[in-house]
Amino acid sequence: MTKAVFCIAQNIDQTETIVNNLKTAGFSMNDISVLFPDKSTTQDFAYEKHTKAPEGAAIGGTVGLGTGAVLGLLAGIGALAIPGVGAFIAAGPIMGALSGAAAGAATGGLAGVLIGLGIPEYEAKRYEGKIKGGSALISVHTVSSEAVDQAKKIFEHAHAEDISSTGEASV
Repeated sequence: MTKAVFCIAQNIDQTETIVNNLKTAGFSMNDISVLFPDKSTTQDFAYEKHTKAPEGAAIGGTVGLGTGAVLGLLAGIGALAIPGVGAFIAAGPIMGALSGAAAGAATGGLAGVLIGLGIPEYEAKRYEGKIKGGSALISVHTVSSEAVDQAKKIFEHAHAEDISSTGEASV
């Protein structure tokens, strides 16, 4: 059975450290997901517009100024809006799952979307509050108990919060 291991990173720097450590440990970038609020403003975009790297402006406009090269390597990175909750940046397998789930989440909010991804309700509600507050949700999809333990150790070493794992539902 496939398992997902989750944690909360308090900021983008910690998020990038964790993602980089997962990659270094041999986890596939296709198995790593990140979800965080899109805190970019029109002022951020105005700053990005005036850089001397127009090719970077398109990426910056999509994912905001706070993200760096490591998160940029994740598959499917993009912005999405969850009705009644706000705008988020998602990367990795969670992007596809959230895109479909967000359309029907007007009443359930972010917690409803996370529950739909297989996260237990009490954890989903706790994660929702932290993500809305500016933290990032990181998940890594694993197929062995050794990989679950390895991911948890990486999360712990980086001082991530709310580390847990759950069996993934079949899509």
